[in-house]
Amino acid sequence: MESFREIGARLSNWNRWGPDDERGTVNHITPEAVVAAARLVRTGRVFDLGIPFASDGPQPGGARINPVHLMRDTGANQDFPGGFHFADDYIFMPLQCASQWDSLAHVFYDGLLYNGYPASEVGPRGAGRLAIDKLGKGITGRGVLLDVARLKGVEWLERGYVITPADLDEAAARQGVTVGRGDILLIRTGWRRVFTTTGDSRRFMDGEPGIGLQCAEWLYEREVAALCSDNWAIEALPGEPDEKFAVHCVLIRDMGMPLGEILDFEELAEDCAADGVYEFFFSGPPIKFANAVGSPVNPLAVK
Repeated sequence: MESFREIGARLSNWNRWGPDDERGTVNHITPEAVVAAARLVRTGRVFDLGIPFASDGPQPGGARINPVHLMRDTGANQDFPGGFHFADDYIFMPLQCASQWDSLAHVFYDGLLYNGYPASEVGPRGAGRLAIDKLGKGITGRGVLLDVARLKGVEWLERGYVITPADLDEAAARQGVTVGRGDILLIRTGWRRVFTTTGDSRRFMDGEPGIGLQCAEWLYEREVAALCSDNWAIEALPGEPDEKFAVHCVLIRDMGMPLGEILDFEELAEDCAADGVYEFFFSGPPIKFANAVGSPVNPLAVK
C-alpha cells in the first residue's frame, strides 16, 4: 500500500492554479457551475446542515470546549429616552468546536502547507497564508449527498468503518446521482446520531467511521471542490495506517480541499430518500475571521 506521502505527491494540486493560489479545489467551482447549481432549486425547501452552538455540544473538553455564552446586557436596568432597551452578548469558543470548515492552513507536514507555503506562515498571530477568509466568497454550488449509512441499512456506520471508493460508487449508483467537477460532496455516515441519541460526547469523539485514503484519488479524479461529513474528522478513526490523520494530510495539504465537519444531514437525508433527489444548491460561506485556520458554518441545502 502506498504511503500517504506517495499518494499526496501523486494527487498534488500545487501550482495547478498558480504559485500564489490560496483557494485550492474551490477553484473548481466556476461561475457557470454556480448558475447550473441554482437551477436545481425547484421547490424552495431549505435544509440547515449546522448543529447548534451550545454548551451541551459534542466536545467533551480538553483541546476543544463547547461554546460559552455570556450576556453583556439583558435590557434590565436601562433607562433610555423613549423606552428603548437592548440585549447584547458574547460567545467564547474554539472556531472548530461544532459545525466547521477546515481552512487550508489547518494541516501541514514536513514543514510545508498547501501549495508549498512554509509552515512558518502559521504563527501566534494566525495564518499569513491560506487562512479561512481566503474562502470568504463562499463555498457555493452543486451539492450532492451520498448516504452510505442508508446504503448499508444501518442507523450509523460502526466506529472505525473505512468507507471505500466502491462504497461511494455503489451509493451514487443506488441513488441515481453522479459526482463531478466543482461539486460539494456530503457523505452521510450517520455518526451524528450517536450523539443526538445518546448525548455521549466522549463516545462521539472516541473514533468514528469515515473515508479511507483510497477515496482521495476518487475525489481527485472527479475534481470535487469540497468535502463534508456528519462526523468530526472526515476520515475513519482509528484509521488504516499508523500515521495520524493521513487523509487530512492528503486532502488539505496536498490537494488543497476544504473540509466541512460535525454537520447534520438527518433531515436532508430523509427528504432525499423520500423524493429520490440527492442533488441541490449548496451554500456554506465561512465567517471571514482574518488569519484564522477554521470557521464555524451553518450550510444550507436548497431543493
